[in-house]
Amino acid sequence: MSVEVLNESDQQLDEARLQRLSRFVMEQLRVHPQAELCVTAVDEPTIAELNARWMGKEGPTDVLSFPMDELRPGLVTAEPEEGVLGDLVLCPAVAARQAAEAGHSARDEVELLTVHGMLHLLGYDHGEPEEHREMFALQARLLEQWFAADPDRPAGTPLPVPTVGEG
Repeated sequence: MSVEVLNESDQQLDEARLQRLSRFVMEQLRVHPQAELCVTAVDEPTIAELNARWMGKEGPTDVLSFPMDELRPGLVTAEPEEGVLGDLVLCPAVAARQAAEAGHSARDEVELLTVHGMLHLLGYDHGEPEEHREMFALQARLLEQWFAADPDRPAGTPLPVPTVGEG
């Protein structure tokens, strides 16, 4: 799996950890091993511009997902397709504010947003109540598995509370 992580923001970011997380999510969801993903961290003016241009919304947001080849998770009965998963754009400054409000770390928030954005790239949405339940349950399961395998995470540390709403 080709995962490129670029930090074009003015915030500290563990690019290698985000690569590992992205690969973990892709493996768990049986995305084709040759799929490509680009994760870019940007500053607030940049994400505000992208949010206005592509979503028609004013101001900075936390994460934007730009699917490319409309890849879907590999199902038990079907082989996953090869292609470009898409681009994920994160704003660590917005993530840090949301994390402070939610009472968890900025790293946890960035990781939550990465998983959330990747699920959008794979066709998940949360516009309807049933979609919301399905997507957020999958997001929680993936984060729980990721954090359980993290040797640096203190035992018993709660999962980050989702702060994303529109994604």
